[in-house]
Amino acid sequence: MLDRTDFLAKWDKRLEWPLACVAGIFLAAYSVQVLAQPSGIARAVLSAVVAAAWLVFAVDYIVRLAVAPEKGRWFVRHLLDLAVVALPLLRPLRLLRLVILFGALQKAVGGAIRGRVVIYTAASAVLLIYVASLAILEAERSRGDAVITTFGDAVWWSITTVTTVGYGDYAPVTTTGRIIAALLMIGGISLIGIVTATLASWIVQRVAQEDAANQVATGQQIQQLHDELVELRIAINRSQMVRAEGFEPPTAGV
Repeated sequence: MLDRTDFLAKWDKRLEWPLACVAGIFLAAYSVQVLAQPSGIARAVLSAVVAAAWLVFAVDYIVRLAVAPEKGRWFVRHLLDLAVVALPLLRPLRLLRLVILFGALQKAVGGAIRGRVVIYTAASAVLLIYVASLAILEAERSRGDAVITTFGDAVWWSITTVTTVGYGDYAPVTTTGRIIAALLMIGGISLIGIVTATLASWIVQRVAQEDAANQVATGQQIQQLHDELVELRIAINRSQMVRAEGFEPPTAGV
């Protein structure tokens, strides 16, 4: 009988790509909603698509919580998932599932960790900036005193915020916009921290590998010197016997 841990692992593995596709559909629908601002039937269809995508994510969360072997610990470790499902403001964060789509690009860089870091960093940064731009534009443009009223302004603001530069030429005026700004800054700092930690780990690993290789080479050299000393000692002893006895000692098998 399959235990809960194995079931949860298989559930996550099987739904990884389907949920990524749902996130992609959500991204497309959400983008059209924010950028095109459709009305009538088109608006209703897009709203239905967004609602359906949210429902899929909610069902995924409920199933994973139900089958978790230690529900309390799992619940604490997945508070962000709960917030994403429960709070409409955070639903665009589900788009981070799209990052797994870039996993296929690993084949182009093989096992080089530096290649993976570059890919994931670039993909995560672009996705984070794009989603934040959509969210801040939707939250800000309805206010009369807002300065972020176009998608170009939103993208520029997202870039300066995620890099923690913050020129101050654009700033959110709504509560929702400020919450998005705080989350974006935290995301940018976390992204930089992950990249730094990964590169540091790679450097430590390479140094350890080089040290191990040097130890092996040194051990082989010491063993070779030992063997040569043994052979030299045997030759010296044989030479001394020849001089003392005046004859060549018999060799083995003679």
